[in-house]
Amino acid sequence: MKFLNGKISKPFPPLSNKYFFKSNTKDGLITRLCKDRKFKEAIHILCNQNRLPEAVQLLTHIATPSSSLYSTLLHHCLQHRALDQAKLVHSHTKLYGFDLGLFISNRFINLYAKCGSLVDAQKVFDEMPDRDLCSWNTMISGYAKLGKLGDARKLFDEMPHRDNFSWTAMISGYVWHERPDEALELYRVMRKEESSKCSKFTVSSVLVASAAVQSLRMGKEIHCYIMRTGLDSDEVVWSALSDMYGKCGSIEEARRVFDKMVNRDVVTWTAMMGRYFEDGKREEGLALFSELMRTGIRPNEFTFAGVLNACADHAIENLGKQVHGYMTRIEFDPFSFAASALVHMYSKCGNTANANKVFKGMPSPDLVSWTSLIVGYAQNGQADEALQLFESLLKSGTRPDHVTFVGVLSACTHAGLVDRGLEYFHSIKEKHGLKHTADHYACVVDLLARAGQFDEAENIISEMPMKPSKFLWASLIGGCRIHGNVKLAKRAAEALFVIEPENPATYVTLANIYATAGMWSEVTNVRKKMDESGITKKPGLSWIEIKREMHVFLVGDQSHPRYNEIDHFLSELSKRMKEEGYVPDTKFVLHDVEEEQKEQNLSYHSEKLAIAFGIISTQSGTPIKVFKNLRTCVDCHNAFKFISKISNRKIIVRDSNRFHCFEDGKCSCLDYW
Repeated sequence: MKFLNGKISKPFPPLSNKYFFKSNTKDGLITRLCKDRKFKEAIHILCNQNRLPEAVQLLTHIATPSSSLYSTLLHHCLQHRALDQAKLVHSHTKLYGFDLGLFISNRFINLYAKCGSLVDAQKVFDEMPDRDLCSWNTMISGYAKLGKLGDARKLFDEMPHRDNFSWTAMISGYVWHERPDEALELYRVMRKEESSKCSKFTVSSVLVASAAVQSLRMGKEIHCYIMRTGLDSDEVVWSALSDMYGKCGSIEEARRVFDKMVNRDVVTWTAMMGRYFEDGKREEGLALFSELMRTGIRPNEFTFAGVLNACADHAIENLGKQVHGYMTRIEFDPFSFAASALVHMYSKCGNTANANKVFKGMPSPDLVSWTSLIVGYAQNGQADEALQLFESLLKSGTRPDHVTFVGVLSACTHAGLVDRGLEYFHSIKEKHGLKHTADHYACVVDLLARAGQFDEAENIISEMPMKPSKFLWASLIGGCRIHGNVKLAKRAAEALFVIEPENPATYVTLANIYATAGMWSEVTNVRKKMDESGITKKPGLSWIEIKREMHVFLVGDQSHPRYNEIDHFLSELSKRMKEEGYVPDTKFVLHDVEEEQKEQNLSYHSEKLAIAFGIISTQSGTPIKVFKNLRTCVDCHNAFKFISKISNRKIIVRDSNRFHCFEDGKCSCLDYW
């Protein structure tokens, strides 16, 4: 026995007698089955009437099903996206010669379109003797949503009449599939041809298109239209308007729109905070988060992730801890990516103990969490922990990506594990089937250059399949600085001058290398070249947070209200340090001046000022954490070891490269940095 569509039928499923005694027609039986959610049985009875038990046939009277029955079945097919069952119903209508009519035809088109079967939808559409706006709009919307914009536009242009839905479906299709210019062009045509008011869906789509092409002028025009037509009462429109201003670089206007919104949900708040963070306005974003907390609206995982990532970028651990505390109180989902953001935040703030604690509390850590903790260990000089964690990652079945290997290679670099680093480097391609990236090459060159293996580094560079990046050359010149390789440093600097001629770091590093070698005429030439190019050295900047207030210091800075106390403390500390064996390292001081002046210059580096202020502003034994925008100098690094021992303090310094944890006269980097 076969189905009507040619497929082998299954035995009739057993049904309770209640269906037969309470339903004396076929329509009634099928409708009742649908109400009881026995959808497959209903379709089975419809398409296998001749195979029903004789008693059932007598009870249900064989007759052509009604329009309402087909409508009911199509409704259930749509609910379950049951394309195969819908085709059975369609075949049944043809078998019985049922005239679909406009209503049922439109239901079939809608069902086929939403199930992604546009061929079937188009066939029904083509066979219709009469079509209404619903027929056309459903087909256009179906094509547009699936990205078949050419087919959608062809139907759109052929329509005898259009309504607002027609225009919106076409404009939205262009927006969904990243063709904003065509969306805006069609909107302009619509404004010329249509006298009717645009819907909130139309203007929202056009605002998205304006944001995509960053057309602030068009966005403002739509804003004016919104105000004139009364669409300003809709929150969806306001949200799209705020988003448009934010993405067009007018964040102040975005905030004004945000402030006018009456019913702001967590998505709206999160989006506004994200705009601030993306624009580098950290303080405003965090202030808005505090305002959100006062409203009683519960943040979602996107909110938490955005704030935690901002804390990570700016190393604001105290606020990150507060956010963590709130997340714990509301019992956040440990499976969410907000948990990954917590691991990332603690890692970037140098608190690998807390990062590991959060990580272990995750039922199933994702790759981002594994990688964040590996990188965190690497930056904090905990190479063994980083590499052990990587091995655990492999055992867990999680597949590493190229970012994970950047963390692994960095761990080897900071610990001087050359052989092991090279082994991992080669395993990327040979064992894990990944391609080497420019970042991988930069890491391995950094590894070799720090170890003074310049011949091997140059061999790696010569065999690279891609052009060396600025990070690679910067790594090479950094190694040359450690080992005094003037010749190779000059080559690396010349390459960097071509890639980024306005970066002062290259000039300063090269000048430092010349100064160490006593090549003062070359130092002068580098400084002259900087002056002629209008390039100025980026000032060293260090900051420390005391009692939730940020204190910022520049080199030689005397502007702080407590500068006299800082200066006095540093003078006394300098005497103690020299008694303990500290000798100022003046070889990197650029100016060819007297030794006493060089020592004086070193005494007031920004990170020393910040640490001194931290010590005099906190109780004995309190850890000190300082951040610097540049790489800390060799002399400061040596000095901090003495200061940590003399003051009996744990001193953490995060520079542009990594974390240094000084304790009892030693640094976590083991002087390999």
